[in-house]
Amino acid sequence: MEVIAFYIFALLAIVTSLLVVGQRNPMHSVMLLIASFGALAGLYVLLDAPFTAVTQIIIYAGAIMVLFLFVVMLLNLPREEPAPPAIAGRARPAGLKIAAVLSLLLAAELVWALSRIGLGWFAQDPAAASVSSVTRIGSRLFAQDGYAFAFEATSILILVAMIGAVVLARKEH
Repeated sequence: MEVIAFYIFALLAIVTSLLVVGQRNPMHSVMLLIASFGALAGLYVLLDAPFTAVTQIIIYAGAIMVLFLFVVMLLNLPREEPAPPAIAGRARPAGLKIAAVLSLLLAAELVWALSRIGLGWFAQDPAAASVSSVTRIGSRLFAQDGYAFAFEATSILILVAMIGAVVLARKEH
């Protein structure tokens, strides 16, 4: 049953991520990105990481996507602007060639890094079992190490950024 759920969540994440890039309407892209984040949260639940799944939903699908929605709605972009027509004689723009080279370089670097560390690094670590406990993570973050101030300061910073976006995007009468 878990394998079927994995394939469903993985397929949903891949399809919605591809559709995010392919949409012309920015609002549809934002909504599909929220669906992609939800599918990733489902994959985290299957990996027995409930804290990561919940933070995926709260932080990304909740806070960050609300900011994206505000920006899209405030800028009032009905559709993406069409790309400029290709210059005659050039089959592909230079940016696409650079992106292809950088993608191949990244893939080669990833293969090199994974070959150096080996697959034994991904084995189940006994200390990793304590990471999935939401109670331990919460008490460590907010009680023992005193990160509550940094958490609240980040919340205020995000609120100020959102207010600044509203002020900058409003239209003068």
